[in-house]
Amino acid sequence: MDSQIDLELLITDNNLDPQLRVIAQKVQAGERISFDEGVALYEKGELAFVGLLANYIREKRHGDITYFNRNFHVEPTNLCVYDCKFCSYSRLIKQKSEGWELSMEDMMDIVKKYDDQPVTEIHFTGGVLPQYDMPFYIELFKRIKQHRPGLHIKGLTPVEYHYIFKKAKVDYATGMKLMKDAGLDSMPGGGAEIFDPEVRNQISKDKCTAEQWLQIHEEWHKLGQRSNATMLYGHLEEFRHRVDHMEQLRQLQDRTGGFQTFIPLKFRNKENQMSHIPEVSVIEDLRNYAIARIYLDNFDHIKAYWAMISRSTAQLALNFGVDDIDGTLDDTTKIYSMAGAEEQNPAMSTRELVELIKQVGRHPIERDTLYNVITDYKDYQFEEEPAARFYKLPVVNN
Repeated sequence: MDSQIDLELLITDNNLDPQLRVIAQKVQAGERISFDEGVALYEKGELAFVGLLANYIREKRHGDITYFNRNFHVEPTNLCVYDCKFCSYSRLIKQKSEGWELSMEDMMDIVKKYDDQPVTEIHFTGGVLPQYDMPFYIELFKRIKQHRPGLHIKGLTPVEYHYIFKKAKVDYATGMKLMKDAGLDSMPGGGAEIFDPEVRNQISKDKCTAEQWLQIHEEWHKLGQRSNATMLYGHLEEFRHRVDHMEQLRQLQDRTGGFQTFIPLKFRNKENQMSHIPEVSVIEDLRNYAIARIYLDNFDHIKAYWAMISRSTAQLALNFGVDDIDGTLDDTTKIYSMAGAEEQNPAMSTRELVELIKQVGRHPIERDTLYNVITDYKDYQFEEEPAARFYKLPVVNN
């Protein structure tokens, strides 16, 4: 494997920083790196270095396989009782004229629109409002399962569940059991932001704490269920805050094994209260993906959310530890388009996703939410398939 040879050459490079050499040797041996070594990667690790390590891990785990799924989002409302400074999507209740509120029938109409399509996942997330309470979601999830039993419901973040359970006066364990019984299949990773309390208090002080976020996921994992995790990066946080965030996720994963995928989420600065903060570069995006792959040794998958970082950056990320680029979406999410993402109408056909992956020499696999293989597109030929426009490039110093 080329990545193995590249790693061996790297370790023998006399010009390599001694601390980085130790990290590279640990990666080669399959050993866990420490918190301080994680910080060192951010402080000293150039793109080529961290990319080589991350690609080695990615190819050792998954080879060239890159996953995607056929999914769509339902965003019940963009009105919210919380006032997160980084959010371009939500509107406070006093800004109601700029928002939307879907009824249960509205949401069921969206579900029914996909009745003749081979989607496998519906993803629920949005603002927090009192009327979207426990009885509402229990009934909604039950109705979806009655209508289409095989559709996987990935729904709501701990931010939403914390509010719902507090309003219903139930503890987290009871609340998550009720959601599971209603038809919830898995949880997305949103609302994590940055766990450090000082930073979190500046950007999203009024919603659930890091401890509460982690506890809700832990209760869900105790039920034998799976979830994802995210980290919002590129705003007020320092490198040590990113590593602390991943360390807390890594510790919970050691206890439960319930996380499937880690998704770094890039701060976008359009139309929010943090617009004065410049966005980080694509180089920093790729470094962050790579370091996440190196640090989170007990997470199976690292996802680049193409609707958030653009198709071309998602392609590049496949050489920096990423093995999943999310799904077709069908222009059903506004969260990142409203924040200034390149994808203003995020939708890709299965063919487009397959070609996107093949163009950089990777092996496309359509998965379900739990990473069971649905279709292997390695040798699948679409009619009049265009020639590749992008090619897998060697990692170079920048």
